[in-house]
Amino acid sequence: MPGASTATPPSTTDRTRGGRSARISLGRAFQPESRSYFLLLGTTLFLLLFGLVMVLSSSSISSYAGSQGSFGVFWRQAVFAIVGVPLMLVISQLPVRFWRRWAWLPLVTGIALQLLVLTTPLGIEVGGNRNWIGIGGFNAQPSELIKVGLVAWLGVILAKKEPYLGRWGHVLIPALPVAGLGIFVVMLGGDLGTVMIMTALVFGALFFAGVRLRMLVIPVLIGLVLTVIIALSSSSRLSRIENFLGIGSGDQSGLSYQNQHADWAMAAGGVFGVGLGNSKAKWLWLPAADNDFIFAIIGEELGLVGAIVVLALFVVLAVSFLRIVRSSTDLFSRVVTGSAMVWIIGQAFVNIAVVLQVIPVLGVPLPLISSGGSALVTTLVGIGLVLSIARQRDLTPEAPAEKATR
Repeated sequence: MPGASTATPPSTTDRTRGGRSARISLGRAFQPESRSYFLLLGTTLFLLLFGLVMVLSSSSISSYAGSQGSFGVFWRQAVFAIVGVPLMLVISQLPVRFWRRWAWLPLVTGIALQLLVLTTPLGIEVGGNRNWIGIGGFNAQPSELIKVGLVAWLGVILAKKEPYLGRWGHVLIPALPVAGLGIFVVMLGGDLGTVMIMTALVFGALFFAGVRLRMLVIPVLIGLVLTVIIALSSSSRLSRIENFLGIGSGDQSGLSYQNQHADWAMAAGGVFGVGLGNSKAKWLWLPAADNDFIFAIIGEELGLVGAIVVLALFVVLAVSFLRIVRSSTDLFSRVVTGSAMVWIIGQAFVNIAVVLQVIPVLGVPLPLISSGGSALVTTLVGIGLVLSIARQRDLTPEAPAEKATR
């Protein structure tokens, strides 16, 4: 009729698309997860709980001496765990398309916050590194957010360029300039350890994207040269290297103090340890006992057995990452999972290598175990992203067979 509404009713395709979207979002909450999902989730939660126990044990004396009570550091870490675990689980429910759309956000936010650290009074210097921001009594490291942003953003960019990754121009632009900017602003703060972890993350992303190894040789060499230059440009870092090589002063009141007390703590633990809570090094003898050197307290209290168990748990964590990489059917999933593995597992073994004096002191925490709220939450966010990938039905080994029968 003339004047009557001519609104077109929703087409069958639109109704189907809307219904499918609803089924996907609702179905994801109840779909059965793969064994890789539970292996990654279970190992993460076990390491987190173990870390809380060790933070309580290693920080009780220093926390009490700092007028926070014996449980001050522990409660703060527990609060971050209470925030981080639900956040990880929520992120694990998000569809991958969410990250494809919003991957740039944590990267841009992290870089912006790091610039505030460098250029405003909000920046806080800790241990000679200016990589902390203080807002409303809360301190955080923007570099940790940059790590998460790099994992997600590199996954998106490299997946879009998958057909062209055999060409130098497409490998370099825009991945390396943007990643280089994130690394550069952290480097300006003086945190060489974090810079090395982030650089390894970027090369890990390129490797899992299938970029030819010969194309990575020159960037790796350039990275090594820059690392040496950065290390030698700071008197404090140069002193650490000299101390590591045994050409420093060896003064127990100087740079060798921390390493020597870490050695003594590990030696005192023997095979089975002195018992949980019975460490002597934590009585203000070992600086950063609840953070960068918490592995020394583990070795002292739980002995060689406890140290090996921690190493084994990180190996299991690495295996769970690799299982997800192997079963991934798209480049985005492989890059995200692989680069997250390089970040978390690489940082764990760098921390342990520092405590064992295999490499000089770099000042990176032990993931999921050391105290530190921003590091814990961002690590859980990164694992949540990988769990989201692991929950996809088309990533499980049974998926091809199911599709073939339909």
